[in-house]
Amino acid sequence: MNYQFNDQLGREILPVDIVLGPEWWHKNEGVTFDKDFFFNPNKRVEEEQHMEKVLYERWGRYGMGQNKDEKRPEVGAVHLAAGFLLSEMLGCTVNYTEGHPPQVISAKRDDLSLNEDEVFKSEAFKRTLNLWDELKKKHGRLTGDINWGGVLNLAMDLRGESIFMDMMLTPDEVNVYFQKLANIIEKFTTAMVAETGTSSISVNRGVRHFKKPIFLHSECSHTMISAEDYETYLLPFDIEWSKKRPFGIHYCGPDPHRMAESFAKIPHLDYLDLGWGGDVKVLRQHLPNTFFSIRLSPVEIVHQTNDQIRETITRLVTESGNPYLTGVCCINMDDSVPDDKIDTIFETVESLKKNF
Repeated sequence: MNYQFNDQLGREILPVDIVLGPEWWHKNEGVTFDKDFFFNPNKRVEEEQHMEKVLYERWGRYGMGQNKDEKRPEVGAVHLAAGFLLSEMLGCTVNYTEGHPPQVISAKRDDLSLNEDEVFKSEAFKRTLNLWDELKKKHGRLTGDINWGGVLNLAMDLRGESIFMDMMLTPDEVNVYFQKLANIIEKFTTAMVAETGTSSISVNRGVRHFKKPIFLHSECSHTMISAEDYETYLLPFDIEWSKKRPFGIHYCGPDPHRMAESFAKIPHLDYLDLGWGGDVKVLRQHLPNTFFSIRLSPVEIVHQTNDQIRETITRLVTESGNPYLTGVCCINMDDSVPDDKIDTIFETVESLKKNF
């Protein structure tokens, strides 16, 4: 069969990745996710290498933990999937705990005022710059990246549910507000990419499989808006960012197919990180050249048998229709997921690779 390829992404067949949640790491390996984990330069390097070694010991035969012997100066937690830093820079309270990801507390701002310059004078950003400086002094370089979230995600952290009323009542002000948030994202990611070369490994580790760094916009909150609102308020940012290929969207909700026609209006949507429950067939009809990172449910997998996991993966990969534009991942599995179920994910994908 002749398959289409996306020349921005290379030709690896069915890349597969997993991300274990903080609960798993804390229970099984004693990793604590306090502020030091994220901002102490020595702990940054030590814990990331520790995680690589653990992944290699358990799943090295599937390609995990390849950097186990390297002390990598990772600027952010590339083995987690947690966006919080930009929210903290914008003024939200973030609670750091030992066994859970950082929790962002909505600032519940009273209005849509936002000073872009003040964000980069915040203590959170100063703390980040200090981390980068210390890592660079010791290691001579920086690697990895920091999960930067997305426009609507950040707006919700600042305004809470009021942002949806804003979209109805003061659309012009919302457009200005979203543009400011996009500017902040642009400034932050540009600085980070200049130092490390990547922006989105910490959003989904699957992007590391590709020859060019993917800019992955998190749209977790888009399950709460209509396709019409997406096109009115947020699609323009995706279109603009897509000009800097490769570009991708992270949509972890269960209904990405609802946005399929809208996503098709993006000139170059190279990568779609799509949530479990998404109709892969419908998405493929509208996005024939987009790589699909198919997410398995970290909740459902606990209750599924190994046979059910195999059946689910096989069905979704088949529905995607192109093994060169398809990958499999399961993100944020907690301590209730046994190793044999994770083994099944890798083994199933290996078997499918041989079939193709």
